[in-house]
Amino acid sequence: MSTDYQQLPTASNRVQHPVLFTLVPIFLWVLFSFSFLTTIFFFDKLPVWEWKQIFKVNGFSLLIWTTVSFFSAIVSSYSKNYLKGFLYHKSFTWYSLGFTLSVMTLVMANHIILFFLSWLLMGVFMERLIGVNAKWAEAKAASKYAQKFFLLGSLLLGIALTLLSWYSDEISVFGIAEKVHTLPVYVQIIAALCIILAAVIQSAIYPFQRWLMSAMTSPTPASALMHAGFVNGGGILLAFFSSLLFASDTLNLLFIIGGVTAVMAQFTKLLQVNVKQKLACSTIAQMGFMIMQCGLGFFNAAVAHLILHGFYKAYLFLSAGEEIKQKHPAVKQKLHIKPLQAVVVLIFGAMGAVLFSYLTGKGTAMDSGIILTLIVAITVGQATYNMVKEKSLNTFQKIVYPLVLFSLGIVLYAGLYNAVTIMMSQMPLTYAPVEMSWIHIVFGIAFLIGFFLMKLGAYRKIPWLYVKLMNDSQPYHKTIFTSKK
Repeated sequence: MSTDYQQLPTASNRVQHPVLFTLVPIFLWVLFSFSFLTTIFFFDKLPVWEWKQIFKVNGFSLLIWTTVSFFSAIVSSYSKNYLKGFLYHKSFTWYSLGFTLSVMTLVMANHIILFFLSWLLMGVFMERLIGVNAKWAEAKAASKYAQKFFLLGSLLLGIALTLLSWYSDEISVFGIAEKVHTLPVYVQIIAALCIILAAVIQSAIYPFQRWLMSAMTSPTPASALMHAGFVNGGGILLAFFSSLLFASDTLNLLFIIGGVTAVMAQFTKLLQVNVKQKLACSTIAQMGFMIMQCGLGFFNAAVAHLILHGFYKAYLFLSAGEEIKQKHPAVKQKLHIKPLQAVVVLIFGAMGAVLFSYLTGKGTAMDSGIILTLIVAITVGQATYNMVKEKSLNTFQKIVYPLVLFSLGIVLYAGLYNAVTIMMSQMPLTYAPVEMSWIHIVFGIAFLIGFFLMKLGAYRKIPWLYVKLMNDSQPYHKTIFTSKK
């Protein structure tokens, strides 16, 4: 199984670059501070700064700048000591900085060529980070394997931008967004499908998940940057072209793709024995939820989800080393809940849904917001179940702890959601819930069934499903330890 590999100092690689390793984190923290303070200062009256249809900075740009510069600063500061003595520390530092700047350029790029180049460079730098250890055969194989996916995504994005620009007679991203409704239907559909494919490839959505499962050759700080930042690019891309997705009526496709991915990735996570692959499956599942939210018309909720996922996953990867210890096989506890415990779970889940609906306004009308509210209820119910089954807690704690934690969590999420909604107010159709349809109802039921089959462990009793999930979650065979060198 692929894991981190560090080159210890030798007579041939003792040359270090202390100035570089010191200045880059400082630069990134200054960049974060500037972005954060600018966001706070202009929060009440968001600016729109444009320059010759090449750059356009708005609230969404500031939001992503603040987020990506923070994660990059954390990773850079962490890697300063973590990668000390690593032969390719300098290359890692430059690639990480290049990735950060390419993301920041993407969200302020208005010209389609600059937008495309920024997207392409994101993939180039991430591919280099995956294979940063040039002397490791498996790392080189993982890099080349990921490169194929990233180039395919860039090609699809290039096709979409070319079609949209040609038929709309526009060269700016925002200009195209304003004219998508005037384009021929076949152009809308082809361009939308290319955009969707480019997004799901970068976000490692099924059936394109294998590149992420194969990217374990990257150092842990690079994995943190990948899972907290790079895969989120799919949601950013969809937010830019939300008007196209509405015009082409392809939101239901996003909803189904995201839902299938979320359920399957949660299944496959249970089968993993390697901590980094568990985290990879978790990332794929979270990206599935993000795609679902886009398919429901809540692009603002998807971006809020990406930000929270970035914090969560960056922390998990940077602390992954703490999980590497000897363990004895544990006996899996079967799902068994008493009637009174089930009532508590249902009540708390319903209370969480009501609070979420009250603070965000979702779920108050017969639209797609009901699906999101249902997911919140399931999440709160799951957290409550974990607590009521915890033997170290007494009865009073089992009642009070879930109430306090889910209330605090939902309040914080609602605050972030409302702030993101304000920051994205200058983007087209970032909050446009769609009407409930039979597709939402049928797939919502299927989603619930899949969730409970997962919790009950029923998949273990279906051999073909177990084998299918296990095979789909395996990395590319050349990226594991098979080399004789």
